Amino acid sequence: MKQFKTLLLATALCLGTIGFTQAQSKIAHINTQELIAAMPAAKTAQAEIEALGKTYQTDIQASITEYQNTVKQYEAEASTKTDEENQKRGLELQEKQQRIQQFRADAQKDLAQKEAELFKPIQEAAMKAINEVAKAQGYQYVIDRATLIVADGKDILADVKKQMGI
Repeated sequence: MKQFKTLLLATALCLGTIGFTQAQSKIAHINTQELIAAMPAAKTAQAEIEALGKTYQTDIQASITEYQNTVKQYEAEASTKTDEENQKRGLELQEKQQRIQQFRADAQKDLAQKEAELFKPIQEAAMKAINEVAKAQGYQYVIDRATLIVADGKDILADVKKQMGI
């Protein structure tokens, strides 16, 4: 019976020690969006995406203006044309409208693809720096600040910015 108590006490101490060491995990947090926004490469990429977006917007607006001018012209000439010609023109206008919609969809897809392409290496660099700082400071977990409700742990944003030279 005495051996059983000793064994039970030893087991309880082991479990208590394991629980205590697990409870001592170091946790930090960081706002990755703020980090990426502060990176010079991200600012350059954002400017490139905005310039490409403006180019697409200009092209789309030019197509819309051309479409509207054609509509006005066809409406003005409709009374002097035959029904067959007016139907043909109506189909032509529908095709132009569909081309504009397709171009707009392709432009959005291209912008999203370009953004992913430009920001992938930026995100990888940020994650590498976060991992390096976390490892150097002994953190087992680093949580993104955007998903936290309460953040009493250490914010390592300044440390990561320093690591990256920002």
